[in-house]
Amino acid sequence: MKIHEYQAKAILSQYRVPVPRGEVAFNAEEAEAAAKHIGGSVVVKAQIHAGGRGKGGGIRIARNSSEAAELARGMIGRKLVTHQTGPEGRTVHRLLIEETLAIERELYLGIVLDRVQAKPVFMASSAGGMEIEDVAAKTPELILKETLDPGAGLAAYQARKLAFGIGIPPASVNAAASAMAALAKAYLAMDASLAEINPFVLTRDGKVYALDAKIAFDDNALYRHKELLELRDLNEEDPLEVEASRFGLNYIKLDGAVGCMVNGAGLAMATMDIIQHAGGSPANFLDVGGGASAEQVENAFRILLSDARVKSVLINIFGGILRCDTLASGVVAAARHLNVKAPIVVRMEGTNVDLGRRILMESGLNFTVGADMRDAAEKAVRLAAQQGNPV
Repeated sequence: MKIHEYQAKAILSQYRVPVPRGEVAFNAEEAEAAAKHIGGSVVVKAQIHAGGRGKGGGIRIARNSSEAAELARGMIGRKLVTHQTGPEGRTVHRLLIEETLAIERELYLGIVLDRVQAKPVFMASSAGGMEIEDVAAKTPELILKETLDPGAGLAAYQARKLAFGIGIPPASVNAAASAMAALAKAYLAMDASLAEINPFVLTRDGKVYALDAKIAFDDNALYRHKELLELRDLNEEDPLEVEASRFGLNYIKLDGAVGCMVNGAGLAMATMDIIQHAGGSPANFLDVGGGASAEQVENAFRILLSDARVKSVLINIFGGILRCDTLASGVVAAARHLNVKAPIVVRMEGTNVDLGRRILMESGLNFTVGADMRDAAEKAVRLAAQQGNPV
């Protein structure tokens, strides 16, 4: 689960990460009042779940409260397009009105899970304000890393090593190290999957601040942090992904033409790969899980076909806990109820596979059965192409 910048900063502030003074605003009047309260010039920042806001015109400086109100009127309710939103953009519903700072340097701090080490890794770089992926690709030597002990967080010596390594002046090292340790503490305490401050700034008077902040939480740990669910902004999520979450389904919309229904994340990744190998492109990642019921399968099918991009469907199931006959019954019921027109290719193996195939064949509906994953993918890609749309 992702949250907005102002929400991330509120959390980091609780853990004593320095953040600029700021207030959230949902309309021009609130933006003007916030700017008056802060005083002087302010930064008006669009709040969407995407980076690149500055280049897209979503971060503007106002010299006074009147200008803040004027900028707010031009932002709220408008589409903001960045390299991360895609051409469709995101509608801005709220703003962060924040004090301006006299910035001396822009740096980078971030924490992610290193799955090879099975531990979080703290990253710091002197190349702040840039996409960390670009830094990693072009100048990887500028990214310094320290592995975190989940029980102890970031040790003082590690924080100081990183601070000196990214060029923090000696007079500000303690402040920077303290902010780094606080970021690590927040990451571990909140069960985050990502915590990022970009840029982490050093001001001309030697202070440090989180000028921007991004936090994503591990959905599997949210039962321990139910208060965080209140921070979820459904306006920032794809409606089909929101609908899928209501039924315990894992769905991510992509931009291809072959819809995928699988059980298990590993099988989902393999299915998307083999569709690409067959010359097509997946329209989604849809994992019904290992123990889905016929009702869940029907809802999954409905959600999948709600995407107008889907021109064919590949159902790739390995029956274990989810038996093949249960899947087949759900698919048949969904196809009848929804009056499905798109061609459907099914590849099943595992528990009750013969019964599952018989249910499909005796349904009277137009199912294509794949002999194996490769055969099923090739058939799904070919059928999608026959619909007259690129795959």
